[in-house]
Amino acid sequence: MVLPLSDEKQKIASAFGKAAKRYDSIAYYQQNSGHQLLDLLASAQVNLSDKKVIDVGCGTGFFSQIIKRQGAEVTALDLSLGMLEVARDKKAAAQYICADMELLPFADQTFDIVFSNLAIQWCSNLSQALTELHRVTKSGGVIVFTTLAKGSLSELSQAWAKLDGYSHVNEFLSFELITASCQPWKHQLLLQPDKLYFPDLARLLNSLKGIGATHLTAGRQGGLMTRQRLQQLTHAYPASVNGLELTYQTVFGIIYRD
Repeated sequence: MVLPLSDEKQKIASAFGKAAKRYDSIAYYQQNSGHQLLDLLASAQVNLSDKKVIDVGCGTGFFSQIIKRQGAEVTALDLSLGMLEVARDKKAAAQYICADMELLPFADQTFDIVFSNLAIQWCSNLSQALTELHRVTKSGGVIVFTTLAKGSLSELSQAWAKLDGYSHVNEFLSFELITASCQPWKHQLLLQPDKLYFPDLARLLNSLKGIGATHLTAGRQGGLMTRQRLQQLTHAYPASVNGLELTYQTVFGIIYRD
C-alpha cells in the first residue's frame, strides 16, 4: 500500500531511498539504539510471540526481521519506497505500507505493539504522531520509541556556525517538550547522550549521508561541499583525543495503552 505524502515528507523519503541499499552497513548508531529499544520491551516483560506489531519507520526492515523471528506478525511502515523494497527483499514482514506516521491508514486498536526506532524526529507534529501511534494500539498494548532531542549533532552545528554563521543542522525538540507531548498517557522516558568518534570529517559526514540524513544536515545555506570547504569545516570542528566527536541525545520512550 502506498499513500500520498506531503512535499516535505517526499524530500525525507527521497533522501532515505537513496541510502537504502547501503544503510545497514553504515547505520551502527541506529542499530545500537534499536537493540536497546528491544531490551526495553523485554524489561517491560512484553512477549512478542503471536503479537501484531507495527514497525513505524522500519527503514530496511532490520528490526522488523528480528521481531518477526520472535514469532510476531509484523507490519513494516515507512515513508520511503526504497527502504520498503529492501525490507521486502529480506521478507522482513507480513505486509509493507508506505505512509506517514502522522496519518496512519489503520483502524483504532489494530496492533498489540508499536515499535519505532529513530523515526519520530522526522515528524512535523510530535503530539499528532504520538496520538496516532496511541490510537492504533490495542488496549493493554505498548508503544516503544526512540527519537532525538535538542543538542544532537551539536559539534557539527557549532563547527558550521564558526565557518559561515549558520548551523546547517535541523533543530530537535527539547527533552522537556518531548516529555510534555507524552503527558496524556502513562509513560516512561529516558534521555541518553551517545557519543560517536570518527577519524576524519569526511567519514563523519558520510555517516550522516549514508543513513539518509542529507536532508537533515543540508541546511538552507548549504551549497556544494568542495574540498576547500571540507578543509575549512575540519579546522572549525572541535577535536578530541579520540578523534572527531559527534553526540546524539537519544530519547527512549515507552507509552502504555490503557
